[in-house]
Amino acid sequence: MRDEISSPKPTSILSIDVGNKRIGLAGCDPLGITITPLPPVLRKNFKIDLEKIKYQCAKRSVEGLVIGLPLDKNGLATSQSKQCKKYGIRVAKALNLPLAWVNEHCSTWAAEKQYKLYGDRSGKLDSASAALLLEQWLREGPELKPVQAMSYLNHKVSFDSGI
Repeated sequence: MRDEISSPKPTSILSIDVGNKRIGLAGCDPLGITITPLPPVLRKNFKIDLEKIKYQCAKRSVEGLVIGLPLDKNGLATSQSKQCKKYGIRVAKALNLPLAWVNEHCSTWAAEKQYKLYGDRSGKLDSASAALLLEQWLREGPELKPVQAMSYLNHKVSFDSGI
C-alpha cells in the first residue's frame, strides 16, 4: 500500500465514465487546471463509440485516459467494474494511449449532488461524474501506464499499483 498519495504529472487527459447506456467524458487542459465535462457518448457499438472518443482525444490533444471502475464499498471488483476495465483496455489499446484507473464508487451520487443533476437522463450526469473522476485523479493519481506494460485482464484490481 502506498504510504503517501502523490499527484501525477499534469497532462491533457480524457476521463471516461463507462455506463451501459452512455459514456460520460471529461477533459482537462495540459496543466491540469481546468476540468471540463464534455458531451456524453450515447452507446451504440464499440466502433461508433470509439470514433466519438477518438474525436475528443484528437480535438483536445489527449495524452492519456482515466477510466472509472465502479468498485463496491469495500473496494472490491464488481461485475460492472470488470466490464468497465475490459472496455477501458480496448479503448486505450485502440488509441494507443496510457491509462490509469480510478475508483468511482459513489461518483454518480456525488456528481448528482454537486451539479444538482437529480434524475438526469441526458448524459450530463455521466460527464459530471467523469469530471469528478478526473479531479480525483489529478489529486491522487496513480500515474498513467501503457496498456502493454501490464497484464490487466489476469490481474486483481489494485489501486496501490495503479491498476
